[in-house]
Amino acid sequence: MANTNVYLTLLLLLSVLKWVQSTPYSSTNYVQDACSVTRYRALCINTLAPFSTTAKTSPSKWARAGVSITIGETKKVTQYLMKVKNYRTMKGSYKIPLSDCIECLQDAIDQLHGSLGVLRKLNARNFYAQMGDITTWLSAVLTDHETCLDGFENPRGKQAKMVRNRVLRSSYFTSNALALVNKLATSGLDNTVA
Repeated sequence: MANTNVYLTLLLLLSVLKWVQSTPYSSTNYVQDACSVTRYRALCINTLAPFSTTAKTSPSKWARAGVSITIGETKKVTQYLMKVKNYRTMKGSYKIPLSDCIECLQDAIDQLHGSLGVLRKLNARNFYAQMGDITTWLSAVLTDHETCLDGFENPRGKQAKMVRNRVLRSSYFTSNALALVNKLATSGLDNTVA
């Protein structure tokens, strides 16, 4: 009887351990904790969840992931704007703002790539200078988005509204990336930078 109780207890313990290991609880907590500093949390959680198993509690990895996702989103929006321009579906008073917008977002992509490059080469000696550069560049990316949106204030027509909505959504990604970088700047260089 004692052997049976020990065996059942051991079996129960093993099943509980297996259940704890298989639940996504910790992965979910990682992304929720990382995104807790962002303004657009749901967007952050949905887009960064795939990075949970590799980023875990590393602010530097979350910052890199946020900037990487932002690059992809900004490129998609820029490609969309170029299609709109090339197919000449937007006419009249939106032609010039559309060209300006494309130029702003191309500049934003360059600054995002610069930010990601620095995030990949963080070091303790230059950490605060690097963080200063990255936050400056990401702030400039937000300004690029705002400049673009200025041309589509109070949009008239379906196409102008779609342009505005896509650029606005892209700015949300940038805002989240900046928040993740600021979290890294305040927490300091972690041991899991690589």
